[in-house]
Amino acid sequence: MRNIVAGNWKSNKSISEAREWMLEMGKAMVNMPQDVKVMIAPPAPYLSELAGGKRNGILIASQNVSSFSEGAYTGEFTAEMLVSCGVDFALVGHSERRADFGETDEMVAKKVRRCLDSNLGVVLCCGENLFSRDEGNQESVIKAQLMSALEGVGLEEMTGVVVAYEPIWAIGTGRTASAQQAAEMHFYIRSFLSERFSGDVAAETSILYGGSCKPSNAKELFSSPDVDGGLIGGASLESSVFQKIIEFDSSL
Repeated sequence: MRNIVAGNWKSNKSISEAREWMLEMGKAMVNMPQDVKVMIAPPAPYLSELAGGKRNGILIASQNVSSFSEGAYTGEFTAEMLVSCGVDFALVGHSERRADFGETDEMVAKKVRRCLDSNLGVVLCCGENLFSRDEGNQESVIKAQLMSALEGVGLEEMTGVVVAYEPIWAIGTGRTASAQQAAEMHFYIRSFLSERFSGDVAAETSILYGGSCKPSNAKELFSSPDVDGGLIGGASLESSVFQKIIEFDSSL
């Protein structure tokens, strides 16, 4: 499952808008490239309905998951709960969760373990901020995040893990990550996975680009052999735009 294009709606859309998006995307799925898996991460209140409805091959991901198992944790939802609703994946370690909600590497590692123990797929996010990029420490930051998150994860368990690289320094800062910079970081991540696990694991793990991806730059970004697709934010909100990214079409 190397080729994946995933959309993250974040805190957007009403339930009626979510239903309409799924209907439009479902109709378009027959024309999508057959070697590309399509995933969407809607807001948590919609997960059960969308995961349990007619999906037409669309994978459903949660934007978050608890680092705890069941118990007295008000407001939390566990990996087991998500699986019971038919959810396929959970985003773990997203830059906004780390920056805005104080998620630490330790919490991220616990979430990865909860997901894998529950047979819930993981989209593991990693990325460096502007300071780290300007200091030239991007590789050491990524290595530390991945080392922590994947501690204790076995070779076989990596079949349930997708990695998403987020160049935080290029999101909302006015600076843009080039296709070459994305390719360099994806190559580094795959090299890390090869050393940490094996060449086979590295070759089979999907590594998604989580920067500003849109129809106009998708083809260039995805042309790198180490970029297996994208984790798309704003450009996933309109199904017609999202379809263009899946098709690697820069005509818009």
